[in-house]
Formats: sequence, C-alpha cells, structure tokens
Amino acid sequence: MKLWGGRFEKDTAKLMDDFHSSIGFDARLYKEDIRGSIAHARMLGRTGIIAAAEAQAIIDGLSGILADIESGSVTFMADAEDIHMNIETLLTARIGEAGKMLHTGRSRNDQVALDLRMYAKSSIVSVQKALYGLCGLLLALADKHKAHCMPGYTHLQKAQPITLGHHFMAYFQMFLRDMDRFSDCYRRTDVMPLGSGALAATTYPLDREMVAKELGFSEITQNSLDGVSDRDFCIEFAACAAICMMHLSRFCEEIILWSTSEFAFAALDDAYSTGSSIMPQKKNPDVAELVRGKTGRVFGDLMGLLTVMKGLPLAYNKDMQEDKEAFFDARDTLLGCLGIFVPMLETLQFDTERMEEGALLGYTNATDLADYLVVKGLPFRDAHAVSGSLVLAASREGRGLSDYTLQELKAYSPLFEADVYDAISLEACVSHRNVTGGPAPDAVARSIQEGKKRLEKFRPEE
Repeated sequence: MKLWGGRFEKDTAKLMDDFHSSIGFDARLYKEDIRGSIAHARMLGRTGIIAAAEAQAIIDGLSGILADIESGSVTFMADAEDIHMNIETLLTARIGEAGKMLHTGRSRNDQVALDLRMYAKSSIVSVQKALYGLCGLLLALADKHKAHCMPGYTHLQKAQPITLGHHFMAYFQMFLRDMDRFSDCYRRTDVMPLGSGALAATTYPLDREMVAKELGFSEITQNSLDGVSDRDFCIEFAACAAICMMHLSRFCEEIILWSTSEFAFAALDDAYSTGSSIMPQKKNPDVAELVRGKTGRVFGDLMGLLTVMKGLPLAYNKDMQEDKEAFFDARDTLLGCLGIFVPMLETLQFDTERMEEGALLGYTNATDLADYLVVKGLPFRDAHAVSGSLVLAASREGRGLSDYTLQELKAYSPLFEADVYDAISLEACVSHRNVTGGPAPDAVARSIQEGKKRLEKFRPEE
C-alpha cells in the first residue's frame, strides 16, 4: 500500500502509476531531499516534537541512504512515485517505526518546494561560475585585440570602423547583465518554504528559522499558501536562462558568419568543428549552430513554465509536477552551452588583417570624411552629400576613399586639404572616438579596467 493509501479501498492502476510517477526525472533532487529531511528531523528532535533518539535514528538512516545512493547501490522504485516517497520508504525499511515520524509537521507540497529551491540555488551558482569564466575570457580577448580595427555593422552592412576588442566588450556587457540577473534571481530563490505544510501550515511548534539557518537560507516564506504554490523562482531562472541563451545565440551567429569564406574573419579550431560526409572541403561550425538551435528549447522551457502556472488556483495542483522537467532542461541546456562555448571561443583564430581590410573597403570611414568637411566649415548635410557622392564613385571604380588623389577630392569640394588622409585613416577614425564606451583603444582599455572591477563582485567562492 502507498504511504497515502489509507483512504483508498484498492490500488491505483498500473497505467496511473506510470503516468503519475515523477521519479524518472526528480531523482536528481535526492541530495536536496535528504539534506532538507535531515534538517527537518533535527528540528523535530530539538523542539521535542519527536524524541531526540528517534530524530537521531532518522538522521543516521538518511545519511546512510545518501551514501548508498552516491555509491550507486540504490535503485529507485517507480511505484513509490517520486524522490520524496522513495527516500521515506527506504528510510522506514531501514530504521522501522521511527522512519514514519519524519513527515511530522511536513507535507510533500512544502517538501518539494524546498528541494526545488535548494536545487535552483546551486544551479544559479553553477551558472554564475560559468559566466564568470566567459566574462574573464572576453576581457582577455578585448585586451589582446583592443587596437585591431574591423568593420562595425548595422543592418549587416558595413557602417563604421570599430575594434575587435570593442566588439568583445559589447558581449562582456551582455553577459555581465546576465550575471546580475541571476544574482537577483538567487536572492528571490533564497527563501525557505518548509513549514508551509500542504497549504495551511501546521499545528506543531516548528522552528522554521532553525531549519532555514541549517540549510543556508537567508529568510523564510511569509505565507503558507504562497510557500507551496510559488514557482516564480523557476520561471525567473528560465527567463534569465533564455536571455543568456539569446546572447550566446547572437554571438554564435556572428562566429558562424565570420568563419565563412565570404567574411573570413575567424577560423574555428578543428577540435570544435565538424566535416561533411560527402564534401571534403567543408569545416562546419556545428558547436555555434547547436548553441543557436538550443536557444529555442530554452525559450520553450520558459513558455512551458508560464503556461503551466497561468491558470492555477491556490494552492498546490498536480500540474506543478510539470515544473521540474522544464526547469531542469533550461538549466542543463544553458550549462551545457556555456561549457562548450567558452573553449570554442578560446581557440578561435582571428584574421585581424582581413578585418582591417574589410573596414577599409567597406567605406566605413565615410562618416569621418563628412566630419572632416564639417570641421572645415561645411554644413553636415552638405558634407554628407559630398561624402556619399565620393562613396558612389569609389564603389563603381573599386577604390577606397584614401585612394583618391587630393586633386580628385577637390573636384568634390575645395575644402579638402592634404590632412584629409590622416583624418580618414582607420586608426584616426577609431582613436578619435575616445568617449567612454567608445571603440578607441584607450577607451576600450578603460572599459576593460571598469569591467574587471564590476566582474570582481561576482567572483565565485573557492
């Protein structure tokens, strides 16, 4: 008979057991479930709700079960429904009647909420460590390439010259925001729900603060209905993961473009590329493409969680069993993608000469040419027209703006002087953009130093 079977006259159907069971995916919560149960048992004994000897027997039994699970000597039972019932069944089989006292003052509703919050907290820490490593790599790459010019794009058309270091710092800012978002998510996840009971708390004099302290929570929930029915933290985690995956996907899209022969800005390491079964010349960016593709499944996890929760009345409903697979998938997918993206990026080889050539031939210095004429006294709209006319002619002739002689330039405006060539060199175009947040090497260097300071607050604990 099931642990809750006292009210029933016959067993559930085998089909119902299979449909109802969650042990196939919530088994990963075994460590959190046992830690939470040990803290609960210790509190029950300390407060005198159960005898101290019984509490110690429970703690010893649970510790033994944990050791056996981690050694691989425990097989979970599908007919015990979930990880919570599996562990309680194992405990009772090992220590007898004392095992049945563990559930005093507790419901599976607040128990699963506790386990999931504990698992979410550790998941956030894992994500933060991975993001910290990625941000550190981006700072190093930005420093290495802070003076290497490349075309910046709008509408995927060459726009203005920037540096590769500046480009890396743009992604650094994105992932730094991701770390900040996950930190906020952690703060709201770090609330202990045990003691909420099924929905209406309990008549036992629980010491919830004691349990929270032992389990490392900063506070306890303030409403028992909300304590068991809240899954905001799962949704928020998935939202943070979705945004982070979107950033990874954008970066991967650029790596895919840069590694084409049309761009030829970067070359993927053989260790993070694949070939074709029929075309010998192919070197495919499968890692980047898979990260880009897996972004969609994390978006789906977020939408799935929102859809599960959107119509649920208070408090707990069985629909909420569907929270775990979506949460676990978002977590696993994000960590998996971060784990492969970092070494792929670390081994990427950049052709900085090709990038500089792309900036020169893309007329990315056309705005600087117009600005030069403005400094000489020509209204910007007129200067824009002169520069545009020159670009039109140069594109037809296959020339760069710097290829024109001074005499040829004067045919477009008498304001051109010999100093125009210095003004429209890539180095000048970039270095003159020295405002905070700009692409000038000095500005990028300052941005890197500021980035190091901001990243330091997210340094993982040893």
